[in-house]
Amino acid sequence: MPQQHLDRLTAIDASFLHQEGASSHMHVGAVIIVEGPAPEFDEFLDQIRGRLHLVPRYRQKLVFPPGETGRPLWIDDPTFNLEYHVRHTALPHPGSEEQLYALAARIVSQQLDRSKPLWELWLIEGLEGGRFALVNKTHHSLVDGVAGVDLAQVLFDLSPEPAPAAADLEPWQPRPEPTPIELLATGVRGAAGGVIEMATGALRRATRPADSVDAIREAVEGLGEIVWAGLNPAPPTPLNVEIGPHRRYEVLRTDLADFKLVKDTFGGTVNDVVLTVVSGALREWLRSRGVRTEGLELRALVPVSIRGSDERGDMGNRIAVMRGPLPVYIKDPVARLRFVKQSMDGLKESKQAVGAEVLSGVQQLAPPTVLAQASRLNFSTRLFNLIVTNVPGPQFPLYVLGRRLLDLFPIAFLPEDHALAIAIMSYDGGVDFGLLADYDALPDVDVIARGIDESLAELRALALRRAGASEGREIAGPQRAGAAKGKAKPTGKAAKPKGAKAKGKGKQQKAKAKAAKASAAPAESLPRVLPGPDAHRSSSGPAADMRAKRARRNGSGPAAGPRRGAAKKRAPS
Repeated sequence: MPQQHLDRLTAIDASFLHQEGASSHMHVGAVIIVEGPAPEFDEFLDQIRGRLHLVPRYRQKLVFPPGETGRPLWIDDPTFNLEYHVRHTALPHPGSEEQLYALAARIVSQQLDRSKPLWELWLIEGLEGGRFALVNKTHHSLVDGVAGVDLAQVLFDLSPEPAPAAADLEPWQPRPEPTPIELLATGVRGAAGGVIEMATGALRRATRPADSVDAIREAVEGLGEIVWAGLNPAPPTPLNVEIGPHRRYEVLRTDLADFKLVKDTFGGTVNDVVLTVVSGALREWLRSRGVRTEGLELRALVPVSIRGSDERGDMGNRIAVMRGPLPVYIKDPVARLRFVKQSMDGLKESKQAVGAEVLSGVQQLAPPTVLAQASRLNFSTRLFNLIVTNVPGPQFPLYVLGRRLLDLFPIAFLPEDHALAIAIMSYDGGVDFGLLADYDALPDVDVIARGIDESLAELRALALRRAGASEGREIAGPQRAGAAKGKAKPTGKAAKPKGAKAKGKGKQQKAKAKAAKASAAPAESLPRVLPGPDAHRSSSGPAADMRAKRARRNGSGPAAGPRRGAAKKRAPS
């Protein structure tokens, strides 16, 4: 569906506006690391300017109907200025990745100006290793995860050779801003259109009563499951506290091959493995905070795209949410994975997503005041402890002005009273984690990032041991592209999270070395707990004496010789 002037926000899009507060910012984004020197700023601006016609929403701003007579609308911004939205800065020497992530945290700590199009893009020079970075920030009412991936594929190139700019582009001319009367009329037309659409759907279902009965039954079951989930609240944890406006940001590089190895060995999906390693990390973090984990199961808000293939590239949100399990009480990683798989299979077979879609459809007719209250319920701490969102990204390299994108770390958002959100994006054979945390509530967010790393390494070692050492070496695969080109941290298996404190470095490296040694060692070289039948037994010493006494009592075997020390005592002088 093309993006038009005077498009009305959907109920889901509007809910992100209602949920936003002074401390809970509703924008999402990414930290993108690119190889090679940064382009000239004017060249970068021209690259974006030549493609903005593909995403008209990026030149539009919000306008609100008078008297809250309807949801906000998108209109062309007559004062649109690209140089306001695209910022240019540089890191101080030495330009470490830790400095980059600290800058990204400060950028996402600032709300977007609602009087302008709701996005920013930062070009950041001076990253060590001859690289540069991009940090983008877009309001969630403008784009969801799947649409955002499509947008990245529009703004970037599929080959090192940039696509030629369109030669027949006419200068952009914004349409006039609507008057209050026009806004009121548009809101009324939108509400009437929603009623007509529902009535048309009801008539269509009336002609197929059997299908209608099944659809109604599914909808009722879905709503019932959502109500039941609300009656079973998420447990209180240190993650669910009052938050401020400031953020911390940690990242972690992993390989998609490791997740596939684990799922192929023990069953489940890549997303099941993601939830399992997050559970393992939160288990250790909670214990480090002195929280008992026996019988404790956290809940993750897991967004699920309901965007059809014919809707890819459309802006706005087409998502439903499920509440996935994080069984931090299960110590054994394989048992934890099996529990997560079983629970997620049950959720997929349930009608939670159907119920969420029904609710979003009903909210299309709700007035703004009712919609605001519904959005607060959707993000209540009663329902979940943290957001864990896994977005499938392109499994091929992207380029900007001939320079290859090396890493794409996503940035989620923190609803009110939620101090942690974990976003995951797969890109070009890798899986990049981005952990956004409240600055005051989670000064130790690096412990969680390191725990994800170690939890994945543990599962990988177990999978390799089961698959066999030789097969494991073949599965491991090559390092991700760019790992050896000046990166501060390697991107091999179970790479260390950025910003990890030095005091944890040695412990982590020892744990990884131990896991790697266990997974790579052939079965015959593993240490024995009990001696084998062919093991050599000493003929002297306390054990030899005991064996000799036992043999004399049983009347079998030769008597043991004298002890070495006793023989010396009897030796003649």
